[in-house]
Amino acid sequence: MKTIRLGLIGFGNVGQGLAQILRDQGHEYASRYGLEFRIVGISDAKLGCIWQPAGYTPAQLLEHVTHHGTLNGLPGEQPGWDALKLAGECSADVIVELSFTNLQTGEPATSHIRAALSAGKHVVTTNKGPVALYYGELATLAAQHGVRLGVEGTVMSGTPTLRLGRELLAAAGIERVQGILNGTTNFILTRMEAGAAYPAALSEAQALGYAEADPTGDVEGFDAAGKVVILARLLFGAAIGMADVQRQGITGLTPADIETARAAGERWKLIGSLAVSAGQVQAAVRPTRLPLSNPLAGVSGATNAIQFHTGLLGDVTLIGPGAGRLETGYAVIEDLLAIFQ
Repeated sequence: MKTIRLGLIGFGNVGQGLAQILRDQGHEYASRYGLEFRIVGISDAKLGCIWQPAGYTPAQLLEHVTHHGTLNGLPGEQPGWDALKLAGECSADVIVELSFTNLQTGEPATSHIRAALSAGKHVVTTNKGPVALYYGELATLAAQHGVRLGVEGTVMSGTPTLRLGRELLAAAGIERVQGILNGTTNFILTRMEAGAAYPAALSEAQALGYAEADPTGDVEGFDAAGKVVILARLLFGAAIGMADVQRQGITGLTPADIETARAAGERWKLIGSLAVSAGQVQAAVRPTRLPLSNPLAGVSGATNAIQFHTGLLGDVTLIGPGAGRLETGYAVIEDLLAIFQ
């Protein structure tokens, strides 16, 4: 049995989802893969910082946070530590970076990842900002220190989008990619097709927790654009940035637009797309009318989907969750297994 020590930066929904998976499935992973994943430290800006070499049981962490709303009071409390100190100095084999996403600067997550890689620790992150903005630099840094950088959860949560494209379909010759990469906007468009006006559909999405109080990142296409940049970098090796994505959100769509598409046997989706032409990668996020025969047109609610257009296999479509506590926590498990199996 090999013990893998984890240090978590961020213990919100995704961090607690990961702990829940380890609580409920940890014995199965140990039996099947010979790997025991042990959380030895956590730094969370709101909940506090803890670290002890012997680690903590997932049940202990979840129960304490549920009852006390903080990590304070657990053994190994480290009031003088912050995320950078945990990343660089705790005795973890892997730093799992789960702090909030910033697509403008990539901070503070990028600094956390740099510190961990420089200290010779593997990193797994579900954070889009550092990967969209600095993936090339971070991957080089990981290689220099002989460690791995896992980023599966940055595009479609635990749905294995990047692994499918990079490993299983690479030899099939991926020519184009298009997908529904933001569940919030897909939910809103689904509700609009059912007859709701945009403001009502947005309010419903906010009430269900799909949309933030400020939904700009979703409805104006920034979140999807970040995922398009990640796909461009990892699938095509294209060093593009957010400014290189032609971006248009869904706020201008009207009930009349929805009805016109319906009459034509089509459906509006916010589509992120990549295409290679004359050696150049063209990237876009925009509302697109799809024929109902396209598998993407049938994806409703907050579900995500991606379609790979390949030379050998034709179109390959993957549909699955793009967000969620357990779903994104599972993306971390995928990367951990890829690193240590």
